[in-house]
Amino acid sequence: MKKLESILFNINLPSRKAYPGAILVAEPFLRENYFNHAVLCLIEHGQPGTSMGLVLNKQTNYMLSDLVSSVSRTDPVPVFCGGPMSCDRMYVVHRLNDIIPGSQRIANGLYVSGDFDAVIEYVNSGMPIDGYMRFCLGYSGWGAGQLNEELRKNVWAVAPVTDPAVLLTGSEDGYWHRQVKRMGKNYRGWLYHPQNPRMN
Repeated sequence: MKKLESILFNINLPSRKAYPGAILVAEPFLRENYFNHAVLCLIEHGQPGTSMGLVLNKQTNYMLSDLVSSVSRTDPVPVFCGGPMSCDRMYVVHRLNDIIPGSQRIANGLYVSGDFDAVIEYVNSGMPIDGYMRFCLGYSGWGAGQLNEELRKNVWAVAPVTDPAVLLTGSEDGYWHRQVKRMGKNYRGWLYHPQNPRMN
């Protein structure tokens, strides 16, 4: 029993600092609507102290053609909820910097935004979307020092981007579980907690 308890309630997690390009993985008890079992990619962190990231695994009910009139692609392209801030703004996370001018590098092989006309041209060409790009409405933001305080309290685990294609594939709870498994044995206790304990 003690061994099981040590797995379920392990709080001796690795202490890691956030950095632009890091992956933030929500701890299993975080109940905020936008961040329950969320996985974010951190876009900005540091001076003047504010941070900005995009949730990658929360799919909305919108398809890209619902929001962008120039989309002519017939198969649906899902749109994800990047966070609760500026929900009228769309971001594109992708690994296509060679064909999308003006892309901002996030991490090795991973980029954000760029020339939106080039993005839509890629979409309309019928080229693959899953594993290559992800559309996010809104973003997640933290004030000065706020994210560092949440990290100190183990609200988020910090992980590197190891495979951009995998990061842009899948969604929802299964996506979170996959990312936790990739972070190793220190986090295995997280996998035993239900997404909504009230359902048990």
